[in-house]
Amino acid sequence: QVQLVESGGGLVQAGGSLRLSCAASGRTSSSTMAWFRQNPGKEREFVAGLMWSGDTYYRDSVKGRFTISRDNAANTVTLQMNNLKPEDTAVYSCAARRALRAPLSTRPYEYDYWSQGTQVTVSS
Repeated sequence: QVQLVESGGGLVQAGGSLRLSCAASGRTSSSTMAWFRQNPGKEREFVAGLMWSGDTYYRDSVKGRFTISRDNAANTVTLQMNNLKPEDTAVYSCAARRALRAPLSTRPYEYDYWSQGTQVTVSS
């Protein structure tokens, strides 16, 4: 079973960078992973995904600025966020699908394991 512990986040000015890290207690190399974000009163939205095969996918608004990656040796998944904008402000969570070799999904309900979430605030 997978336990996800997230670290990172914080307050930065527009144009700055942050790196979020998601440490897994179980194997993730064959798991599809993703980062989501959510604001009060809003639905959780997909940010970036990393398929078990290594393929990646990003929502249009973060393409060219965010990078999702996996370190199999460290058993961690990271989200590098560059050129941050105020509209990136949200609570960010990492998630994993239970099924092995599951397709990459942008739907939150298809993920089984979640981190506690961390606040990312980008000021103008």
